[in-house]
Amino acid sequence: MTSMDRLRRFRGLHPSGRFRGWGGVMAMVAACVLTGSLTLLPLSHSVGEDPADSAQQRISTAVPVVAEDCDLLESSVQPSGVDGEAIKRIKARKVPKLVVGIDQNSYGWGYRNPLTKELEGFDIDLVHAIAEEIFGDPDAVTYRAVTTSQRIPALKKEEGKDGAVDLVVRTMSIDCQRKKEVLFSTAYFETGLQLLAPKGSAIKGYDESLRGKRVCSASGSSADSKLRAESFGAKRVSVPNQLDCLVRLQLDEADAIMTDNSLAAGLMAQDPAIERVGAQLPKEYYGIAAKNGNTDLIARVNKVLKDYSAGGDDSRWTRSYKKWLAKGLPGLTGPPTAR
Repeated sequence: MTSMDRLRRFRGLHPSGRFRGWGGVMAMVAACVLTGSLTLLPLSHSVGEDPADSAQQRISTAVPVVAEDCDLLESSVQPSGVDGEAIKRIKARKVPKLVVGIDQNSYGWGYRNPLTKELEGFDIDLVHAIAEEIFGDPDAVTYRAVTTSQRIPALKKEEGKDGAVDLVVRTMSIDCQRKKEVLFSTAYFETGLQLLAPKGSAIKGYDESLRGKRVCSASGSSADSKLRAESFGAKRVSVPNQLDCLVRLQLDEADAIMTDNSLAAGLMAQDPAIERVGAQLPKEYYGIAAKNGNTDLIARVNKVLKDYSAGGDDSRWTRSYKKWLAKGLPGLTGPPTAR
């Protein structure tokens, strides 16, 4: 690839000179618009390949995927409107606001609109609903942008410390290992891992067609864990956020992206030159996470989720889904059954 070709890719152009789609510009804008009212946590590492894995880049690793044989993954505590110790502490703050870890780079879920500079998306709507339930004010929130790998560390930080959050509402898949470290709400969305590749790519799915290819995923994600367990001979490229993978693909520094099907829809909306390839892997569930011990806070979140899905086609869940997600993820009628 010539230097001019690389520049064109960076700008969102194919080497032929035609635009690669809205995402060629907007993905770069979204990646760069990282300032404003958010308190940003520092990145845990620089963007790039994982140097510790250089010896494993061409072969499958021996790291096992967490067995999904724990209690029903999407199960959680009963909904409750009672103010327990955690909620009382939050309300007693000098500035009584909910501190929430979110994403600002996932189109349709949690992203900063480059035109209005406002945070928008399905997850952001949920945050507003939780704040309204606890404080009577949907805007009683302090947002903190966290990378995929920082979600659990941010919850484990002592309250009041820099970067600490009360909740993480950030397309966070529930799995057995995470359930040992944090408290999860019941599931509010069903998804599954899937590959993305440029249209016309030789990559056909999560199989031997990945051999020798560069596959990008967000560090600390379920996609990252899956690729560590079985890469099919691919070279893994690890980045802080899944939007970084789209930029890597556009710069010809990756051949494919592995992420949740639901996040893949947002990436495709930003770059029409890519598509899902292969079958979606077994289903996963998104949950809202809190610090271990803050059971009353998760019980209140579950109350919000119960109310949020009430009303069928006119529920707040459905209205938010239709506004942000239905175009790329059509046919959904509601969240998973609360357990």
